[in-house]
Amino acid sequence: TPTVFVIRPICADDDAAMAQVIRTVMPEFGASGPGFAINDPEVEHLSVAYAAPRAAYFVLVGDGRVIGGGGIAPLAGGDPDVCELRKMYFLGEGRGHGQGRCMLQHCIDIARQFGYRRCYLETLTGMDAAQHLYVTAGFKALCGPLGATGHFACDRYFALDL
Repeated sequence: TPTVFVIRPICADDDAAMAQVIRTVMPEFGASGPGFAINDPEVEHLSVAYAAPRAAYFVLVGDGRVIGGGGIAPLAGGDPDVCELRKMYFLGEGRGHGQGRCMLQHCIDIARQFGYRRCYLETLTGMDAAQHLYVTAGFKALCGPLGATGHFACDRYFALDL
């Protein structure tokens, strides 16, 4: 039987599962050292971190368990009309079914509702499927980073005018 996927807002009960998703997926792409989101303090308590104004985080649930997530929040050190797509990662079973596209569109829709005019993201060479998803959704490659995310190990930057 095919898996039914659901995207819903994160709750405190999802924090440990989502932290485990991040700790599983990021090393698959060599993104576990200093300067990557895996080391951000918010990873442990995403439900709290994204309860802030103009921020939201969503989980992807498949077969009753959290298998991915993604969110938006104001870009640290950036213009107030710019949000950042943050911590969008999926376990293997959540990839290749169009769920990334659905999560991305959901986050973009929420960003527009919050009044953002631009959405920014940082990623890494080698995360090719993700970059293809971003470009297909209309994101444009940037020459360098925006804001002050602390993710100095990322080497690919994209933005979408909302």
